[in-house]
Amino acid sequence: MTLVLTYAEIPYETVYDREVMTNQLAQYDWLHLHHEDFTGQYGKFYRSYSGQPWYKENQAKMEELATSLGFSKVSQMKLAVVKKIREFVGGGGFMFAMCSATDTYDIALAADGVDICAPIYDGDAADKQAQSKLNFENGFAFTNYQLVMDPLVYEYTNIDNGTQRNPDTDYFNLFEFSAKWDPVPSMLTQCHTRTIKGFMGQTTAFIKDYVKTNVLILGENKPANEVRYIHGDLGEGFWTFYGGHDPEDYRHFVGDPETDLNLHPNSPGYRLILNNVLFPAARKKKRKT
Repeated sequence: MTLVLTYAEIPYETVYDREVMTNQLAQYDWLHLHHEDFTGQYGKFYRSYSGQPWYKENQAKMEELATSLGFSKVSQMKLAVVKKIREFVGGGGFMFAMCSATDTYDIALAADGVDICAPIYDGDAADKQAQSKLNFENGFAFTNYQLVMDPLVYEYTNIDNGTQRNPDTDYFNLFEFSAKWDPVPSMLTQCHTRTIKGFMGQTTAFIKDYVKTNVLILGENKPANEVRYIHGDLGEGFWTFYGGHDPEDYRHFVGDPETDLNLHPNSPGYRLILNNVLFPAARKKKRKT
């Protein structure tokens, strides 16, 4: 996301959990969430990366941050953060999430008061009845999914349709909306093509069966029964979820170099991101981005 903002010469500020918890979101119109895990499971990277210095350093920083904010667990801090963001959206903010910040945001809300983290993540056992205690009404976008409780499996739930993909056939189609009758989705789907090349992420695509019926689908791969780009409203605000990590890096791995957007000036996938960046500019009230 910062690549897009920098490339488009749009000024931005970076906020994280501390800023959110100290009520600084009220200063902004627009908030982007990207490669974040709001469940407190550190991306479920344990099996592949737990021995890496960056993983250990990140876990230590998150635990220190949680303690400094008065929480005994990272998962408790993340839950408080998603609730603050929900207040931001309900009060008129716009939230745009990609990759794992989409489903983990909803999972954290649904699991409010339920321990879904294995001991390797938070030091104590997960609730064996966690699945039955989920409250899907709390989430923005998803319902009736199943948690993946195995801490060594690189998935949070069965929402994500991200495995066994063929890059040569991975595309999704944008819906067409009337600018007169549906101005918001019309702005969010503006592009020079209706067919977008797919791209993977920790969360790549959402199985349609688990998307709530009141959610507006902006882009989908109908043969695969998956949606990639969805939108909804809450109170006075809006939210959009976009599956995948980097539209011009099909499989983005930890440590891969950043994409050079100068090489992709007409990227349809990045155009959708830019639509979400520019969307608040169409609203009358101006605050910082």
